[in-house]
Amino acid sequence: MLSEPSIRIRTATLQDNELLASLGAQTFRLTFAPDNTAEDMAAYLASAFGPRQQAAELADSGTTFLIAESRHETVGYARLRLGPAPECISGEHPIEIARLYAVTPWIGRGVGAGLMRVCLEHARERGADVVWLDVWERNLRAIAFYRRWGFNQVGTQAFVLGNDTQNDLLMERRVTSDPVLSPEVPRP
Repeated sequence: MLSEPSIRIRTATLQDNELLASLGAQTFRLTFAPDNTAEDMAAYLASAFGPRQQAAELADSGTTFLIAESRHETVGYARLRLGPAPECISGEHPIEIARLYAVTPWIGRGVGAGLMRVCLEHARERGADVVWLDVWERNLRAIAFYRRWGFNQVGTQAFVLGNDTQNDLLMERRVTSDPVLSPEVPRP
């Protein structure tokens, strides 16, 4: 049996804007292009993943990007964001997982779990009491992943992709003193 290469997760720097623009567009396109029009995808990718947009997000003091690497290859990333949350999100100090993606060949190989562990640790260190996210209602694989990590649906909201308004599920979970071994989450 072959063992999986180790995955290292680091905090992104301002110099990672081009990497995140490319990685974000690649993972978003591969995840959602089969279910959306080329025009809607192009419009969304142009507005969400350019190097300038990523530089602005990296410069935001309320945002943290985490980059997963294995043997000098970038294999996934996550974006955490402090700020206002939808009304259905509980907690006094919420933090959002705004993005969490693995590159296609690495899905199911521990990238998502590694990123989630670090996201939950970061949330605890930042004093958050709840972590929330939104996920497309048709992304069943992601919904199942989040449920395994103790997230529960608490509402819905619209997500506009180009000219198409879609429905996202809002999910949250409490931040515990030990995010890896919380009562809701079995040891990965």
